[in-house]
Amino acid sequence: MQLKKLSLQQYRNYERMEFETNHMVNIIVGPNAQGKTNLLESIFVLALTKSHRTNQDKELIRWNAPSALLHAEIEKKYGPVKLDLAISAKGKKAKVNGLEQKKLSNFIGSLNVVMFAPEDLEIVKGSPSVRRRFLDMEIGQVYPAYLYDLSQYNKILHQRNNYLKQMFGSSGASPLLEVWNEQLAQFGIKIMKKRQSFIKKLQLWAEKIHAGITNGQEQLQIDYEHSLAGDAQEDDAVLFDQFMIKLSQVRDQEMRRGVSLVGPHRDDLRFYINGKEVQTFGSQGQQRTTALSLKLAEIELVQEEVGEYPLLLLDDVLSELDHYRQTQLIETFQRKVQTFITTTGIESINLSNLEDVSMIQVRDGSLT
Repeated sequence: MQLKKLSLQQYRNYERMEFETNHMVNIIVGPNAQGKTNLLESIFVLALTKSHRTNQDKELIRWNAPSALLHAEIEKKYGPVKLDLAISAKGKKAKVNGLEQKKLSNFIGSLNVVMFAPEDLEIVKGSPSVRRRFLDMEIGQVYPAYLYDLSQYNKILHQRNNYLKQMFGSSGASPLLEVWNEQLAQFGIKIMKKRQSFIKKLQLWAEKIHAGITNGQEQLQIDYEHSLAGDAQEDDAVLFDQFMIKLSQVRDQEMRRGVSLVGPHRDDLRFYINGKEVQTFGSQGQQRTTALSLKLAEIELVQEEVGEYPLLLLDDVLSELDHYRQTQLIETFQRKVQTFITTTGIESINLSNLEDVSMIQVRDGSLT
């Protein structure tokens, strides 16, 4: 999978921009606040229809412009594909090869990307919500149907929380709450099963890659923490019963607090190196290596699931890695993954290891 052409109109600080490349490695150079990250973000948005930096779509539209237009031409193993995404206050419109898609989930998956940025260290040491967002983004672009289930779950969760607030302080049975419980469990177990399956596959790749980076000195383990007992890959009927039992057990507590306490909205990931939890006991170097292993594992997992490698977006991340980890990363993507790298200066990059490179200067929303 390769990006051949990218066009932006009224996107962030780009009034109008067009960019073409035939290179596997594309280094985007320029001072801070000139539009380097915006350029990478636009590729990410074309893959997932949302930003990795904000949940507010209006922030993607240039100041005082009515809408932003994004266009990409990509080469996939079965031929060329043209993608168009329009973002406005009314919502998003997406086209694949000129045909408008009724659902955004039909558009997502046309382009696959893996983004690696300095803030990805937060996947390891940040809050559980960061790790859940990581899971949702990565699973969603490989299995777009997951995003529908997640959207339905979040709607039910919002309505159930509102109902719990209305019931605050009350006691006794509530037939309506039972209806919300059944719907929450129905979509909740779908999300949990897909997360569990994804993490098991990610573990296989991450464990192997991490061992390679650390010369076999460290073994990485990823654990999925969810609300139910046992394995989230159990039979649907068993999981549904477990979910409903758990909800009944916390019913009084939910009534007092006015919030849902069981479900995938409270899931988390734990990372262990040689049996010790990385979040708490890992050094900064181990945390960085864990984040790097996760991203390299993502690349291989996407290839395994969709049949071709994704685009790799490295946002000012090479300067964050020491020479050894940088070399490991470059050797992984070299010649097989089209990569876009942003940096304020090329002196932070080991150029001697790179092949088939183009250099793009960015200044004030313009490319040269």
